[in-house]
Amino acid sequence: MKSSERDAYIKYRIEKAGENYEVALLLIENEKWNSAINRLYYAAYYAIGGLLLKFEIETKTHTGVKTQFFLHFVKTGKIAMDLGKLYADLFDWR
Repeated sequence: MKSSERDAYIKYRIEKAGENYEVALLLIENEKWNSAINRLYYAAYYAIGGLLLKFEIETKTHTGVKTQFFLHFVKTGKIAMDLGKLYADLFDWR
């Protein structure tokens, strides 16, 4: 993937993360907890996907995103362990 294409796709992923987060907040206000958790998961998934792509780490599955995120960012201490656990919990609860 060309650098400009990758940058555009990263931007798209971050925008999708923001949209899903905003929807999650609306769902929380309306006490739609299961749907809110699902949207929070997807907000994190899109943001993490963008992060991985920024570092040219390609994945094909949700499990692949989780595995690579933990390998490259949580285990190395670049992302706090408690945030990694939160993502893992959202992954399981979705």
